[in-house]
Amino acid sequence: MSAQPSVSNSITVRLELPGRATAVSELTGAVERSGGLVTALDITHSDNDRLRVDATIAARDQDHADGIVEAMREIEGVEIHKVSDRTFLAHLGGKLKIESKVPIRNRDDLSMVYTPGVARVSLAIAENPEDARRLTIKRNTVAVVTDGTAVLGLGDIGPLGALPVMEGKAALFKRFADIDAFPLCLDTKDTEEIIRTVKIVAPEFAGINLEDISAPRCFEIERRLRDELDIPVFHDDQHGTAIVVLAALRNALRVVGKDLSDVRIVQSGAGAAGTAIAFLLVHAGAKDVVLADINGVVEPERPDIKANPGSDLAQIAAHTNPKRVTGTLKDALRGADVFIGVSAPNILTGDDIATMADDAIVFALANPTPEVDPDEAAKHATVVATGRSDFANQINNVLVFPGVFRGLLDAAATKVTLDVMLAASEALADVVKPEELNPAYIIPSVFQPDVSKVVARAVADAVRTEHPERD
Repeated sequence: MSAQPSVSNSITVRLELPGRATAVSELTGAVERSGGLVTALDITHSDNDRLRVDATIAARDQDHADGIVEAMREIEGVEIHKVSDRTFLAHLGGKLKIESKVPIRNRDDLSMVYTPGVARVSLAIAENPEDARRLTIKRNTVAVVTDGTAVLGLGDIGPLGALPVMEGKAALFKRFADIDAFPLCLDTKDTEEIIRTVKIVAPEFAGINLEDISAPRCFEIERRLRDELDIPVFHDDQHGTAIVVLAALRNALRVVGKDLSDVRIVQSGAGAAGTAIAFLLVHAGAKDVVLADINGVVEPERPDIKANPGSDLAQIAAHTNPKRVTGTLKDALRGADVFIGVSAPNILTGDDIATMADDAIVFALANPTPEVDPDEAAKHATVVATGRSDFANQINNVLVFPGVFRGLLDAAATKVTLDVMLAASEALADVVKPEELNPAYIIPSVFQPDVSKVVARAVADAVRTEHPERD
């Protein structure tokens, strides 16, 4: 699958053109022949002989953008002044800031916001710690915690490399759920040190969002923090992905007229996301879920799993694959109703999808390059989804994590349970009305109004059902 020009690789080129009639068409023609896409053309100055133009162009990647600029430079009379990478410009100075919610205009304001007035509030909280939720930012704050070891598809790029991603995550929290989230990029890979650090800073926050921490360490970190903190801990790479996948699968199954309890589901990937997806599917009623990783199908008698009975893979093997399928991913895929990929690019072909059952469902979620070319998969499957925004049915965590945390914070939750995740998934699926469902529309857009509010309400209701004493 060849990459398409994208706004994430767009540039703005400031240049001058001769004032001849064909100059603009020569410019756009050169861009198009180079495979670029002109998305805006603004004339900023004109005189009798010359035009000054800002051309905004989408490219495939940095090398492609450089090639487009060189093609423009070769046009007779063109003078290139400045080339700006629009994505880098969006990140200049970071994407977050802190603003005061109260004015500080005079000494009276100062004495209430800070000393001496603040001392009364501090003493009240010291006497009754629960008042911190009412009298400080704690009630609406989430820590976005990473060690930078599994960032997007980039791998271990460290805490500073991870910071722009965590800033972006915090910006999404604010945009979609009005939650104040703070990136905490930790300069350690030590599991115990990460756990201790999060516990130390936890009093300031109403929730912890773990992000981009490599497996299997992420499992232990999440388990321990859930046990040792009195605020919800949510690993979005695991559970956010699982919630969106289940929501999309519910609707895909409605499209093809199948039931979750009857279908055979084959997953590629048994890491953080794959494990969480499998356990949530089973909790939701799936009876036949088979996972495969780089060593083949996950089953109890596989030598590496049998030799490590206490491992996470052994736990997966004990709770999935009831028919004890063995062999490779492709072996398991034959006759399956559903394929879910959270693994690696280009590991399957259209011919592999053709071996699946009629009205197959394919979720190829490796990003940016899916496990199978979506166009090839669509020749044989009825419903195809990816993690990409340039194909139908984008499965994106931003659909749920803002709403999940909004609901958790509103209900003053202390834990995130499978039932809460199930409620979030059902609410997200139901955003798509029956009359809207079709193979190309099984999941709503991240910009569809009220998605986060619907998910938040379902999560808060689920928390209150589990803890009616909080009503």
